[in-house]
Amino acid sequence: MQRLRSDDGSAALEFLTAGVLLLVPLVYLALVISAIQAATLAAEGAAREAARVYVSAATDTAARASADRVVTVALADRHLARRPGDLTLTCDLAPTRCLTHGHRVTVRVHTEVGLPLLPPLFGLDRLARVPVDATATAPVFRIGESP
Repeated sequence: MQRLRSDDGSAALEFLTAGVLLLVPLVYLALVISAIQAATLAAEGAAREAARVYVSAATDTAARASADRVVTVALADRHLARRPGDLTLTCDLAPTRCLTHGHRVTVRVHTEVGLPLLPPLFGLDRLARVPVDATATAPVFRIGESP
């Protein structure tokens, strides 16, 4: 009877149980935060570079194509899929005069990152997604032109 009442040897078991119960969610939280941070960095880099490429192009058509390629490469680098409407280009002038000296072009990149280790059971992989947005603005500068 005395042996059943003693606490000898139970500290290790309690530590293991509590450790596992606390460690597993903590590791998952670290995975989620790193996935969201990677998507944020990819979106910010894509927006910044797309704005830079856009304002350095000669024509609006070439600028839009270059910006689209930059966003595709930046998101693919982090294994993020492109979706329709994830790149938005706006000008502070009419859309036909985006590349006018002294004005600005704003690029917005939207993507979604799925939470890691979620099974496709019941569509959880599609439902548990975190939206990530990034915006960058670049001025149009042409040598020899006045604003």
